[in-house]
Amino acid sequence: MLVAKHTYTHVDKELIINATETGVELALIEGGKLAELHHQKTNNNFTVGDIFIGKIRKMMPGLNASFVDIGHRKDAFLHYTDLGPKLRSLIKWSNGVINGSINTHKLDNFKYDEDIVKTGKIDQVLNKRWPILVQILKEPISTKGPRLSCEITLPGRYMVITPFSDSVSVSKKISSAEERKRLHTLAESIKPKNFGIIIRTAAEGNKVQELHQELMQLLGKWEEVYKQLKTEIPPAKLLSELDKTGSVLRDLLTDSFSRVVVNDKDMYGEIRAYLQNISPDQVGIVQMYTGSKPIFEAHGITRQVKASFGKTATMSSGAYLIIEKTEAMHVIDVNSGHKMSSADVDQTIFGVNLEAAEEIARQIRLRDIGGLIVVDFIDMKNQEHRRQIAKAMEDFMRKDRSQHTILPLSKFGLMQITRERARPEIMVNTAEMCPTCNGTGQVNPTILLTDDIERDLESIMQSRPRTPLTLKTHPYLEAFLTKGIFNRRWNWFLKFNKWIKIVPDSDYHLSSYRFFDANDDEIRLDA
Repeated sequence: MLVAKHTYTHVDKELIINATETGVELALIEGGKLAELHHQKTNNNFTVGDIFIGKIRKMMPGLNASFVDIGHRKDAFLHYTDLGPKLRSLIKWSNGVINGSINTHKLDNFKYDEDIVKTGKIDQVLNKRWPILVQILKEPISTKGPRLSCEITLPGRYMVITPFSDSVSVSKKISSAEERKRLHTLAESIKPKNFGIIIRTAAEGNKVQELHQELMQLLGKWEEVYKQLKTEIPPAKLLSELDKTGSVLRDLLTDSFSRVVVNDKDMYGEIRAYLQNISPDQVGIVQMYTGSKPIFEAHGITRQVKASFGKTATMSSGAYLIIEKTEAMHVIDVNSGHKMSSADVDQTIFGVNLEAAEEIARQIRLRDIGGLIVVDFIDMKNQEHRRQIAKAMEDFMRKDRSQHTILPLSKFGLMQITRERARPEIMVNTAEMCPTCNGTGQVNPTILLTDDIERDLESIMQSRPRTPLTLKTHPYLEAFLTKGIFNRRWNWFLKFNKWIKIVPDSDYHLSSYRFFDANDDEIRLDA
């Protein structure tokens, strides 16, 4: 009997980085399959994690939110729920730095103001035109400006520090209770006053020295915010998050990474230096790509992108997904293809749905789909199968770093998934313009195609009658010209007294053809 497996071994990961003049593209490969695709433009000044000093432009009591000018063409959105309980302390500290009454980035002697209540109103805690310290929570998407938060966080590889907090927490993904307790004790011992610490999964097994070293680096970033705040006039950026390459390495890099390949010499040096700092044992996995082909093409990524994006995603078994986007949600339909011929229909349906669940989890990560996602699995009558598919979906989605919620299958076989999205959805247009019709949808009459070839042949025979000729064309057209006793090529031989070599080439489109001379140089008739 086919059952869903709930334990998944770590697969080899590769990061392929394509640096261009306009930006950087990153492809994360897991077990040979494209799992994530990131693109960062070189001029993107509004990235998740960037810290700004902004100016409140509008108060919107009806939305319980305000619009803040941080320098983007669209005012950024700040909702009451993203202010954080320590808002008054944040405003007190930032105003003190701006007016010169606070002369240190350390918070040892800083006295908190009273917390704001969860159910309060925005106009009770903020005033128009106030300068306010904010961090980007979501990048600008479509017509919307950035979304902001006043709960400032400074993330590192092993920990995240939170100013104006005293809490210490450890990632729930660390399964060992003993290790969680050890890390909690370490964090308490090195924690500066009035800073909170969140220990990340990557800290598992690390000593106090590594954690303290990173803490010092993160406090250095907070000092940079302090220094910029003293001199900058709002709206202004105070601190940039790592670029996409650095943040992906910081968040994803584990022992399961087998290599990082990059095609830019400067970036190659930067990544090696970054790894030397955070994980010296892994410096050797960085490789410089010097091949003649584009790096994505050489590593099979271009092909995977073409196969993975678009309306239909086909799986190895022949089953396929149809992925469609509406204004309110994404809808994914699971189709069995030719797989339903098996005698045991229930097992076959379960197998297709299990394979589809894994591909759906990959597609959601790859396309960075957010909001509500409704999956229409093939209907299963067996309750155990339905339970296993729901459990398998949770397992497959564990690799996803975005927050998500998965509901069990409904009685109609529908699964609802909600997923947080911080960046615009990745859209790749896999359709190409038809080279035969150039996008017009119309081609020359095929009945006249052989007449066109013969007319071109006559023109060549007049200008260079002694030249050996080769005609290259699509295999279908080659077959039409050569098959049979009295075929077109024989007619040409009788007419021109010259044998024309006809070579089939599947790269040619159905109605395209070219003539070549003895040196395999194309004979251009428009010259």
